[in-house]
Amino acid sequence: MIMTPLALDELSGPRGDGYRAMIAKTVEKRAATPDEIGDLAAFMMGPSGHFINGSDFLIDGGVTANYWYSDIKEVRTYEK
Repeated sequence: MIMTPLALDELSGPRGDGYRAMIAKTVEKRAATPDEIGDLAAFMMGPSGHFINGSDFLIDGGVTANYWYSDIKEVRTYEK
């Protein structure tokens, strides 16, 4: 989930509890910001991303991994 005005409406709507439960199961324990999605776009369009093409990038805070492997433990290899 990306925290946009529409996402905020969804969180306060009838499915809000389900979305909050999904977010709580992610590695980050929070939703993404639009800026975080923009960071990937900036990287891909910048000099460091010049050789990236035909790729899919999954930016979901671990939701997909949690779905498939449901018992994921938080693993950090760096400090923010």
